[in-house]
Amino acid sequence: MTGVKRTRRGVVVSFDEVEASLLRHLVGEVRDLLADGEPLPPPAGGTAAVPTDAELSALTGLGTDLGTGFGDEADSPPAPSDPALARLLPDAYRDDDRAAGEFRRLTESSLRRDKVSSAERLLAALPADGPGEVRLDPETTESWLATINDVRLALGTRLEVTEEMPEPDPEDPDAPAYVVYLWLTELQGVLIEVADG
Repeated sequence: MTGVKRTRRGVVVSFDEVEASLLRHLVGEVRDLLADGEPLPPPAGGTAAVPTDAELSALTGLGTDLGTGFGDEADSPPAPSDPALARLLPDAYRDDDRAAGEFRRLTESSLRRDKVSSAERLLAALPADGPGEVRLDPETTESWLATINDVRLALGTRLEVTEEMPEPDPEDPDAPAYVVYLWLTELQGVLIEVADG
């Protein structure tokens, strides 16, 4: 598991090569999903010992670009048809389609921009070529927590994770993705605990 410790200036997170590569890939996939299909440059790659983007996409199911199908920006955009994106950009008013559409029209583009920017900051801070440490001040820790939560929500939606869900069967083809989901949950929990400590 990733090492996390508190210092006088904030939080220090230590990643091994696989953890850094995995987090880089997952955050990049969610960033691309939030960027509404507009291509973004990929983060710096790793070495041959690190899983490729194609392998990680197959593992997590987050590499699919489903887009949102928005029409003219003057119109209220519909809720995203992609369930993972809908989880990241939920309707503000579930019982009032008109109010939900208007709220979405007024806020969605800035929410997307903020989430993409937060993801970009996390990607820029990760060790580029293997293991390393990342030092996070309180503001950056909050940004990382928001981005890690977005990744967890997207992956959990793809996996149809529920609170009542039993441990996955090791023979389930999605079992490795569940392990990744649990790792993200643990990373988020440890960051919260250390930041609050």
